[in-house]
Amino acid sequence: MEKSQREQIINLVKSEVVPAVGCTEPIAVALCVAKATETLGRVPESISVLLSANILKNAMGVGIPGTDMIGLPIAIALGALIGKSEYELEVLKDVDDEAVRQAKAFLREDRISIQLKKGITEKLYIETCASCGNENAQAVISGGHCNFTHIMKNGQTTYAKETATEGHPEEDDSWLTLSKVYEFATTAPLEEIDFIHEARVLNEKAAEESLKGNYGHTLGKTLTRPLGRGIFGDTIFAHIISSTACACDARMAGACIPVMSNSGSGNQGICATLPVVKFAEENHNTEEELIRALMLSHLTAIYIKQSLGKLSALCGCVVASTGSACGITYLMGGDYQKITFAVKNMIANLTGMICDGAKPSCALKLASGVSTAVLSAMLAVQSNCVSSVEGIIEDDVDRSIHNLTKIGKDAMDETDHCVLEIMTSKSQSQTKVKS
Repeated sequence: MEKSQREQIINLVKSEVVPAVGCTEPIAVALCVAKATETLGRVPESISVLLSANILKNAMGVGIPGTDMIGLPIAIALGALIGKSEYELEVLKDVDDEAVRQAKAFLREDRISIQLKKGITEKLYIETCASCGNENAQAVISGGHCNFTHIMKNGQTTYAKETATEGHPEEDDSWLTLSKVYEFATTAPLEEIDFIHEARVLNEKAAEESLKGNYGHTLGKTLTRPLGRGIFGDTIFAHIISSTACACDARMAGACIPVMSNSGSGNQGICATLPVVKFAEENHNTEEELIRALMLSHLTAIYIKQSLGKLSALCGCVVASTGSACGITYLMGGDYQKITFAVKNMIANLTGMICDGAKPSCALKLASGVSTAVLSAMLAVQSNCVSSVEGIIEDDVDRSIHNLTKIGKDAMDETDHCVLEIMTSKSQSQTKVKS
């Protein structure tokens, strides 16, 4: 592969695999509020927020780091009070007890308005307006969790992009294929790709920290207890599921722990990282094999998300666990053909898993995804693969991938509306997260 194309891929990975503290949808809203507040130049008296349905769905039931609270209002208040836009997806990393106290006081004064933005097709859209006296400032994020497209102060534009997706290569995915993903991950000079090792460092630490508390539904921790050991045993399979679920448990419950995200999702970053890491550790793979497997996993997820979009009705763990299936297959000694088998096995199994927002029970979905990843890899290395006469699978792996993303992006669009309607019709309250 030519150096210019390697550099293109490296830039793509570095833009999509970044640290994040907290669920990226409410954090992106906090980021947008922080930018509007910085533009205003003072703490706002009032804040109005307009959101796309998918942002609203993913921000309703998830814990906000350092607060023991869920949902958007506390994230918005903290974004205005202590958020720094330069931190991007770590915008709330400076949160402390005093900041939470001030944010709760801000909420009691009923200064925040949150509404659904109507008439837009972009699934990732955040519009914020911060006001104080006769002055106001607006900021808009669209197309990517940190992608500011418009900033205004007192009606005057201070920053604008021509289009919401400018600079986002996911809108044109024709240059990337699974074979290019495999070629890059397995042949690029190691020194060019070893930065991906930071994903292991952050996400393993998150899993380890989770064991120190009782976060979310404690799925990961349950697998380390006598009940879990009695059912699953002390196996590689159990360790993969437990580690992945642990990191998700803590993150979704609002633990103030950074993770390495993928394509704007911390859970996808966890799911693309920890199954590969745990398998490599226990299979005694070399450090180089682990780095290449991690790159293969993360880049596969990025490739699939390019045609699916940042947010969709399809659960992101389907995409990320497909990446980890590729990484595990590689670590098992599988070649490119075996990796295509693993991808097809994943698509045949998990297509259709809905996303019903970010929340503690996401750990259950990640566990399902990585379980399927291990099974798919095991079948693949034995040359067992779902064939093109079965369901949506085709002989061409890239066509199979696009069949998956077509269903997730287009066919499940009505599912998205239905899920949001169900979620918003329930009684919502900003209650304390189980911890």
